[in-house]
Amino acid sequence: MPIRIQSELPAKERLENENIFVMDEFRASHQDIRALKVCILNLMPLKEETELQLLRVLSNTPLQVDVSFMHVKSHVSQNTSTNHLNKFYTTIDDVREQKFDGMIITGAPVELLEFNEVDYWDELCDIMEWTKTHVTSTFHICWGAQAGLYYHFGLDKVTLPKKLTGIYEHVVYKRKEPLVRGFDDVFLAPHSRYTEVPADAVHACEGLTVLAESKDAGIYIAISEGGKQIFVTGHSEYDRITLDNEYRRDCNKGLNPEIPYHYYPQDDPSKEALLTWRSHSINLYSNWLNYYVYQSTPYDWTKEE
Repeated sequence: MPIRIQSELPAKERLENENIFVMDEFRASHQDIRALKVCILNLMPLKEETELQLLRVLSNTPLQVDVSFMHVKSHVSQNTSTNHLNKFYTTIDDVREQKFDGMIITGAPVELLEFNEVDYWDELCDIMEWTKTHVTSTFHICWGAQAGLYYHFGLDKVTLPKKLTGIYEHVVYKRKEPLVRGFDDVFLAPHSRYTEVPADAVHACEGLTVLAESKDAGIYIAISEGGKQIFVTGHSEYDRITLDNEYRRDCNKGLNPEIPYHYYPQDDPSKEALLTWRSHSINLYSNWLNYYVYQSTPYDWTKEE
């Protein structure tokens, strides 16, 4: 089944060229189907790139998903045009009275700041509080996961000795939990961050269950009771070239970055990176949509008033 997006969103043509089933608003309005409403709070600077990445992984499901985008009004984006934001994005004020089946809160390149130093922290706290009553399940990514763990459970992040970047092995815990249904015993996923929430703190936190972990990259998936909040510390949505772009960007800045771990063949940046995490990524998002959104959300939100 398709993902449903705005007819003029630039990502639509790219997705169709990749043979991804996309349905525009006009066609969707003529089907008698209650599509899942999923809102993406996009905190990444390159918003159009993140749109594509997330729409790709949301597309491989038998469910029809109506995707909308949100940005924070208390931060001025330097890398996405105002026209794009005005045309395709809402703010929390625009949707405060609405209810959503699912929400995704992306990462953001602000990890080295304390949470209360982030210029939109108060607004993000407002949004995370709002999700408790207006969203069936919220999926937090990377810094978004760290922010969510801090806001909802009081777990703070710590700075790593060096940037964690590359493709890491993870093992599955709690295999009966639907979110990891179909996962291999060991699977790969990308990470790109300077901070982490210590594994001991997450394991010890009442109300959280760890579903996947890496001996090198720490906690990967943690989930609150009933799947109301899901925290994924890596970037399973990343494309083949995303870490490569980040590595070359940092090289051009003179930061002398380390080569992303287990990413290029023979650790040679002149060779095309291997795409080794796509099947896991699609499985993760499909499981979330099916078991924590579709199976849990009411058909008619008005009956929940």
